[in-house]
Amino acid sequence: MSEKIIFWLDSDITNFGIAKFLQEKYTCELFSIIDITNRTKKFFVNQQLVKFKKSWYYFDYVLPEKNIDIDYLIKFEKKFGINLWLLALNERLFYNYNNYYKFNQNEILSILEKECKLFEQILQEIKPDFLIIKTTDLHHNHLLYEMCRTLGVKVMMLESSRFGHRCIITQERDTIDYVSDLGPSLTKNRTLKDLQNIIFSKNLSTQLESYKNQFISSKQKRITSIFNFIFLSKNTNLQSHYTYFGRSKFKVFLTQFYYALIEKYRKSFIDKNLKTDLDNSEHFVYFPLHQEPERVLLIASPFYTNQFETICHLAKSLPINFKLYVKEHPTQSIRGWRELSFYKQVLEIPNVVFLHPSVPSEDIMKKSSLVVTVGGTSALEAAFYNKPSIIFKDMFYGQLSSVTTVSSLEKLPELIKQSLQNQVEVEELDKYVALIEKNSFDFDIINFQIDYANYFYFGGYYADVKISIEKMNKFLDIHKDKLEFLAEQFIKKINQHKNSSEDIENQ
Repeated sequence: MSEKIIFWLDSDITNFGIAKFLQEKYTCELFSIIDITNRTKKFFVNQQLVKFKKSWYYFDYVLPEKNIDIDYLIKFEKKFGINLWLLALNERLFYNYNNYYKFNQNEILSILEKECKLFEQILQEIKPDFLIIKTTDLHHNHLLYEMCRTLGVKVMMLESSRFGHRCIITQERDTIDYVSDLGPSLTKNRTLKDLQNIIFSKNLSTQLESYKNQFISSKQKRITSIFNFIFLSKNTNLQSHYTYFGRSKFKVFLTQFYYALIEKYRKSFIDKNLKTDLDNSEHFVYFPLHQEPERVLLIASPFYTNQFETICHLAKSLPINFKLYVKEHPTQSIRGWRELSFYKQVLEIPNVVFLHPSVPSEDIMKKSSLVVTVGGTSALEAAFYNKPSIIFKDMFYGQLSSVTTVSSLEKLPELIKQSLQNQVEVEELDKYVALIEKNSFDFDIINFQIDYANYFYFGGYYADVKISIEKMNKFLDIHKDKLEFLAEQFIKKINQHKNSSEDIENQ
């Protein structure tokens, strides 16, 4: 009997392309859950490029209603071990980041109930072997992910590794399947200089800088997207998609106009008040901010979403002769920067220095004594600069002896003192790099995202677009080699899961 695979499809074209070439190379039954806008939905309804045995359109099932079956939700939480409010209150659309609509408790609970019932019904009906999904970034795709993990469905997420231009397919973010620790991994006897050359040649920060410069950066495409929305779209998502609640054309236009103005004002404040140079005479701990909203905070580290509070905790925990250097994330410009109140609050903390986003991270790391991050790549990069680090979330690279994971905020002062004494073990770092090299492959996922954003979505400004079969065919043909290669990587991963299951059964 052939395997059953569910694909999560949305405006990210990657998984659709993988499905297209996977079906040509592997015998299996394909199903899909499609999270898409109304104009784009027509393509998926009519397309025959991928022969899904059955598809469910997410927004056909989740409009909120007044009546809530709270008993069902209580039983659901117990059955799957999922804290629904933890997901809901870290959903950027439900709370804190939505400028168009304020969801009330009843609406949130109704949406959760409908999602849970929909996903339960789908999983019971088809009993899938695998779920292929992008790295989860919203509450509803992460809800499905958690349900599949509980039921033993093998999840396959394509995501960027901690090294630029390399990807990994994994069941859990920041892990390597079937590898629990560095263990007996073979070292390649590389020096720290050798390892630095690797991280410099595959620098994720440089890749993200390219993303910042190319994604939603074209003024012409921005104007074209606004024209398309105002004059060509009927904006039916306003009634059918809770993600579009409150987004009338007039309100969207006013909000975008306001943010175009406020972004310049905020950038002016940043340029005038954030430092662009480093004081060589100071001892300091380095804390680079995460972009907001971002998955690392909202889903991966749900109790550390308030970065100002984290800065305060760190500032209070420093040895008396140290300062905390905080740097704004360069890609926060895509979000229009932060509210000025945030910058002003941080600037008021006496032992904190706020650095301009243009200051190179490598220069800061070289002069720092310790790097701290909630769950970013900077803690790993610190090891390549021979610097210890602290993280707030368990990560696979947290097994390095130079990396310390915070288990209790009350212990933070002592952890900082201890971490300042930690040393980087070069052989250990070499093992880690070897493991990543063995379990990842070359694929520039960020550049691919930029390509489909430019091709379909006005450079990333507007997702509710019409897609013709011909246009999709052309895109898939242009990127055929890349997508065939990805399909082959997923087949390898399927076989790895199957072989692992057989090994367990034979024990």
